[in-house]
Amino acid sequence: MKIALVVVFWIVLLGGTGYAAYETWVGINDVEISTHGKIALALGVTITFALGAGLMFLVFYSSRRGYDSDDHIQAANSRTTDD
Repeated sequence: MKIALVVVFWIVLLGGTGYAAYETWVGINDVEISTHGKIALALGVTITFALGAGLMFLVFYSSRRGYDSDDHIQAANSRTTDD
């Protein structure tokens, strides 16, 4: 049940974000942007969002797996000094 609520939350959040993006997109019709410019803008926003989401995922993943803990850092430092 908890997972279903999280999935519903993310779907609603994605829908709200999509709606806000659509309203913003429609609102810039007064500005002259060519079709190629709109495609470049959409790709830039999408790639930037994906990169940010991917990096945040890696931060949380490494934190939860303990890769950032002091023990791991101390073990790595002791291995380099033993060589």
